[in-house]
Amino acid sequence: MKIMSYQPEQIDCVKRELRQAHLQARLQVTPRCNRQIVARLMRLVQACRPKVVAAVWPLAGEVDLRPLCYQLARAGYQIALPETMPKGQPLRFRQWREGQPMHKGRFGTSYPKGSCVHPDVIFVPCVAFDRQGGRLGYGGGYYDRTLPLYPHAKIIGYGFAVQEAINLPMGQYDQRLNVVVTELETIQIDGVKDQH
Repeated sequence: MKIMSYQPEQIDCVKRELRQAHLQARLQVTPRCNRQIVARLMRLVQACRPKVVAAVWPLAGEVDLRPLCYQLARAGYQIALPETMPKGQPLRFRQWREGQPMHKGRFGTSYPKGSCVHPDVIFVPCVAFDRQGGRLGYGGGYYDRTLPLYPHAKIIGYGFAVQEAINLPMGQYDQRLNVVVTELETIQIDGVKDQH
């Protein structure tokens, strides 16, 4: 499929409209969909055998990776969760352990106070995604600033199937995903350099 191009002045406006539509769509998903995504992500982690996996404590309406964090920790993997830094800075990944208290971060996020670690696998939440590896987040650019700092990490986007879009607008600094997991499938993106 041909990747659609947008003029730079169009990108922010189109992203705003898409973000609003896809945030609304994900409110209709079921707990079963969440379990299916967690199972697919677990299989991917087992296949790549990393030491440190960066997950995310969910915001309202997002895929809930907490069950996956518990499973991975019990299987011996080290888990990291992102701390959202001041605007313009990349995320900082902090070690998480089961039972550890969580602290309130920016924009409703939660993170542990563990030591900073460097993940081998990074799970990236999507507000929307497309089959060319395009991803739409919340608009802060945190993952776009963070992912280039981890060139050897396996980057795995995830979201519900209803969040799929066609040809998302991509700005100059937007980072493409090489894998996206939904409850229905694991999408390997052709033509996106695998950072693994």
